[in-house]
Amino acid sequence: MKKIGKAMIKNGLIFGVLIILTTLNAWSQDTIRVLAIGNSFSVDAVENNLFELGQEQGVTFIIGNLYIGGCSLERHWENAQNNKADYSYRKIDSEGKKNTSPNATLIQGITDEEWDYITFQQNSPNSGFIDTYFPYLAQLTAFTKKQTSNPRVKFAFHQTWAYANDSNHSGFPRYNSDQAQMYHAIVKTSREAAREVGIERIIPAGTAIQNGRSSFIGDRFCRDGYHLSLDLGRYTAACTWFEFLTGKSVVGNPFSPRTITPLEATTVQRAAHEAVLNPFEITSIDLENELASSGLASSDIIERNSELSSLECQEQSL
Repeated sequence: MKKIGKAMIKNGLIFGVLIILTTLNAWSQDTIRVLAIGNSFSVDAVENNLFELGQEQGVTFIIGNLYIGGCSLERHWENAQNNKADYSYRKIDSEGKKNTSPNATLIQGITDEEWDYITFQQNSPNSGFIDTYFPYLAQLTAFTKKQTSNPRVKFAFHQTWAYANDSNHSGFPRYNSDQAQMYHAIVKTSREAAREVGIERIIPAGTAIQNGRSSFIGDRFCRDGYHLSLDLGRYTAACTWFEFLTGKSVVGNPFSPRTITPLEATTVQRAAHEAVLNPFEITSIDLENELASSGLASSDIIERNSELSSLECQEQSL
């Protein structure tokens, strides 16, 4: 009987240790919870590709998007004041499953998770005009901070992109229908506005798109002149968000939409990576010349980038 009792105790201890180790292993998995308070441009940025990019590098994203088409900071603040149920709340859970809740309020989205990041953005026609940000951004961030259940939540500002050169958007003439002028206005204004309210983090999707436009791909990042294309455009934005949120280089990440070529995927990964490194200036991306001068094929450079990414992941896990 004593032997049986000792065996039971021993087995119980082993079982307990296994439970603890399993729990610790689960906790060691990277999970990042991010909520966007936005509009159709946040749909373009976070609702496609971001989850899959995370899967490939050991990161689980829980993604929320409080969406109203064309919503400005002023309207977000009005909704906050009056608790208006005007939002479509889209959420991608830890399994990658997307659910949509219509007629949601800001408070519902903000309190749904202990978000690690909550992001803000201006609507595109107003994105380059500082007077449209205030006092609404300051009021909205204060409101959000009061409602969130995570005292360590980090606020970030989503720097959006300039329209395509041939865009017929009604807001484009405000920038003299000039893509470069619009881009520089967005960079300057979003930086000033974020600094004014104490937001230290800017997600440079606009710079990533502009970097990509400097490449052989050209001005093919929008599907209608202002919303991002379903493949290249959205993938570029997601790559930018991925690298910003994780601190891991997106260059060499194996995931990309099936409709884009390996060279295009590597190009926009580079565009996003350089944007995170240099969020307020354009970096020219010229992989074609790099390939020609090095004598490498596109598959060689993609394999090399993938190896570098794997090494970086190993170093970060040490």
